Order: sequence, then C-alpha cells, then structure tokens
Amino acid sequence: MDEPVGPLPPLPRSRLRAALRARVGGLSGHFWVIWSGTLINRTATFVRPFLVLYLTGPEHRSLTTAGAVVSVAGFGSLVSQPLGGFLADRYGRRWTLAGGMIGTAAAELLLGYAPTLAFTFGAAALLGILLDLYRPAVQAMVADLVPPGDRPRAYGLLFWAINLGFSIAMVVGGVLAQRGFIWLFWADALTCVCFGLLVLRALPETRPRHGATPTRGSIGVLLHDRVMLAVVGLALVYAVVYSQATAGLPLAMQQAGFKPAAYGITVAVNGIVIVCVQPLVLNWLTRLEQSRVIALGQLLVGVGFGLTQLAVTLPEYMATVLVWTLGEIATATLMSALVAELAHRQMRGRYQGMLGMAWGGGALIGPFAGAWVLQNAGGAWLWSGCALCGVAAAAGQLLLGPSVRRRRAQLAQG
Repeated sequence: MDEPVGPLPPLPRSRLRAALRARVGGLSGHFWVIWSGTLINRTATFVRPFLVLYLTGPEHRSLTTAGAVVSVAGFGSLVSQPLGGFLADRYGRRWTLAGGMIGTAAAELLLGYAPTLAFTFGAAALLGILLDLYRPAVQAMVADLVPPGDRPRAYGLLFWAINLGFSIAMVVGGVLAQRGFIWLFWADALTCVCFGLLVLRALPETRPRHGATPTRGSIGVLLHDRVMLAVVGLALVYAVVYSQATAGLPLAMQQAGFKPAAYGITVAVNGIVIVCVQPLVLNWLTRLEQSRVIALGQLLVGVGFGLTQLAVTLPEYMATVLVWTLGEIATATLMSALVAELAHRQMRGRYQGMLGMAWGGGALIGPFAGAWVLQNAGGAWLWSGCALCGVAAAAGQLLLGPSVRRRRAQLAQG
C-alpha cells in the first residue's frame, strides 16, 4: 500500500516571493514614490562629495579655501533640517520636499557657475541651507503614510536606497568628473528637479489638519521634551564618533603609511555591507525593541572605531569597518522610527529636524575633534575615546528605553 504523500514543499520561486513580500510588501504606493525618488536622487549625489576636488582642481583654489567653502556649506546644513522640519509642520510636507529639491538644484547650478570667490561662498551657504531641507519632510511623510508597525521597515528600506544610490553615485561621479566637473552639477540638479516634480505630481499632502496638539508654541514644547532632548544628545555623541569614518580614519591610515587608495578600499566595505546585509536583517531588526537595537548599534559603532588602534594591516582596518557598519545598520534602521513615535502627529517634521540637527552637529564637531586629538594626543586616545563614547551612548539609550516606551503608549492612547 502506498504511503500517503504530504504537501509538497514550496518551490524556490514561491519562497522567493514570500521572502520579498515579507520585506517589501504591505507598503503603500505613495511610500514607493518617495523610495523611488530618493533612489533616483541619490544616484546623482555628486556635488557634496566632489566639491573639494572641483574647487582645488578646475577652480584652482587652495586647500584652505576649499575647506572654508565646505565648512560654510556645513554650517548651512546645520540650519537646514530644523528649518525643514518647521516648514513641513507649518506649511506642509509636500511643498517643503519639492521646494527643497528644486531649490537645491538652483543652488548647485549657481555654485557650479560662480564667477567669483565671494559668489562661491554665497552659493555654498545657500546650498547648505537647502540641501537637507527635504529630509524632515520625507521622514514626517513616511510617518504619516505608514502604520506604526511598518515604520521601522519603511525607514530601513529608505536607508538602503540612500546607500545603494550613493554607492552608484561614487562610481558614476568619477567617470563624469573626467569629462568635466560641470556635468556633476547638472546631473545632480536634474535628479533633484525630477524628485521635486515627482512629489508634486504623485504625492498628496499628508500634514494633519486637525489634532489635539496645537502648532503654536510647538518649538517650546519640543525644547521642554526631556525624552526627545535626551535622544538628540545621545544621537550627537553617536554622530561625533561616526564622523571619524571620514576624519580620524583616513588620517590614521595616512600616518600608518597607507595611500589614499587603501582608504578608499577600506571604506568601500561600509557601502557593500549595507547594500548586501541590511535587506537580510531588516525584518529581524524591526521585530526587536527599538531602544535595545539602537543601543546595540551605538555600542558596535564605538567598539568598531575603538578597534582601529589595534589595526595594522589593510584587512584588519577593513574588519573594523565591518564592525561599525553593522552598528550603523542597527542604529540608522530604527532611529527615525523611534523619533516618529515620540512626536505628536502635527510635530513630526520638527522632531525629525531636531534629530537631523544632531547628525549635522556631529558632522561639524567630529572632524575637528578627531583631528585635534589625533595630532595632539595620538591615535590611542582618539580610538579609546570613541569606544567610551559608544559605551556611554548605548548605556544612555538603555536607560532611556522605559521613558520611550511610556511615551509611545501615551501617544497610542491618543
């Protein structure tokens, strides 16, 4: 007598569809418009990373002058996200996002065709203010469109698109620069305009029109929100440590006798790991408690940079990048989702802008602090300090966890 035959196992193609559905299914078409526009825009992110090479190359500016221009843009960027958050909450996500993109395109072309050094400084300051204006609007719009349970996954997919696009941009940008740097400005500006027009054409306004929390005086509400201020403070510490990827690490490798190409290979590990690993762990990360995952990520970033003092060979430096990249995946995937759950619906833009200001502050403080410590105290002090900061940020995040969970429960109850 034949044995009963059980159900056949699913075909590999069915398993693949199920896996894809688990990772990208259930999100609205409006979210995918934002995702697609972000990817398109990031594949032509040329002006910021290639600005120093443009200024010291075709423009024949000194390193000091080029550094000053980049610093001016950096100070403008520090203002950009809080301003973008205010505009997104007061006047709407859609127009802030589109206006920021189109304004960035105009500023990039002004910078590319600047006739004088004074004009260059002015265009750089304008670009800095406009460049990240869209970010809080995007983060707030995602929070408006996506249910709380799916937000970590949605923000994680955006993070992946940003890194995939940036990885492509670094390759394409190098090719375009050989043909003429002005092509970088035009390509970047064109994708910004495309994103802006896509938003106006395909996305509705999502800003809440009515709610229990008034927008008047909301800056004061935010500044008195101790939980959010603590989150921002810990994010600033994390950002200072993370900024050593482009400050302390290249200088340390230079002191160790490595050429710039070796640093480029080492940092390439970051993009490769994010693009390959983050989609595989996204669902698992989003099922865990946010504060604990972020704490683990901040700890790994601190430890990863701390291990740099032990690195001697190129593979060892690459291994340290692998460690802190895993921490970056954990932190970046969930941080915006956590902040979205701390904010009242009418203040999501401002809360995301406040978080963005922490990233900008870290990008300004970190390079100066890292270079100073490395020059005056040595690498052991710099990398040990990074490890201690990572431990402190992780501990603070764990201590903050109960307050975050209470806030989440309060807002869920209305």
